[in-house]
Amino acid sequence: MEFIIITGFSGAGKTAAMHALEDIGFYCVDNLPCSLLRTFYNLSENSNDKVMKKVAVVIDARGGDTLSSLESEIKHFKLEGKKFKLLFLNSDFSTLVMRFKETRRRHPLVDFVDDSTIKSALELENQYLAPLKKHADYIIDTTNIDQKVLKARITTLFSNNENESIVINFMSFGFKHGTPIDCDTIFDVRCLPNPFYEPELRPKTGLDKDVYDYVFSTEESVTFVNKLIDYLDFAMPLYKKEGKAELVVGIGCTGGHHRSVAISSLLQKHFTDKGYKTVISHRDIHNN
Repeated sequence: MEFIIITGFSGAGKTAAMHALEDIGFYCVDNLPCSLLRTFYNLSENSNDKVMKKVAVVIDARGGDTLSSLESEIKHFKLEGKKFKLLFLNSDFSTLVMRFKETRRRHPLVDFVDDSTIKSALELENQYLAPLKKHADYIIDTTNIDQKVLKARITTLFSNNENESIVINFMSFGFKHGTPIDCDTIFDVRCLPNPFYEPELRPKTGLDKDVYDYVFSTEESVTFVNKLIDYLDFAMPLYKKEGKAELVVGIGCTGGHHRSVAISSLLQKHFTDKGYKTVISHRDIHNN
């Protein structure tokens, strides 16, 4: 049985993640009370219904302060050797506040704070969620990604999921837009020749062949990438051996349009060809 617990901040995309899982065959339960988690797991495990062999549940702040008991439930699961994965959806506070204002929805914990503000509700929610992050198998930050990108990442992570597999997520980004917080490791490629300074290449991206060719046109670039591949080829089996479910590899250049995009694309092809499950996202490719 595959059993996924989805949690994280209100407004961070848990509903979109659940819908993505439904689309690939998971039976999903939204807003499951934490007190029923153990019972529902046992019912799913003992069911003869094939539908119940791929299950996902969302447990979040809509259950009020009972969310604080989720960590103890997870610890209990681990002690009993139950097989499950914990997916944690994250986002920065300013983005979450903006999403709540745009949708005009109330934060589920707003009645639990004295000033009834979204910011205070998020701070309280963070107190409940902070201990859960260390147990998460997957942490996805949705600050700068839309629902389409999130769905693609969820689909790649859990389609034909195997417990012993590792998913490599290559994320290109621009340092001027901020460093992504959900990367496990980051490589700075700003030392390489920048297509931005070529007028005919500036409006294009690393997905365009002439930009891609320019990035790899120098000996320095080729040597840099070969050494990077050598390192990742060596490290990947070690991450897998340690039980890492997903490795997020950040590739950063200045703006996130040219060098990081081209190099991330090359790395994805290399590891896909080696038989790894991979996903790629270009966080800032459309940012000015």
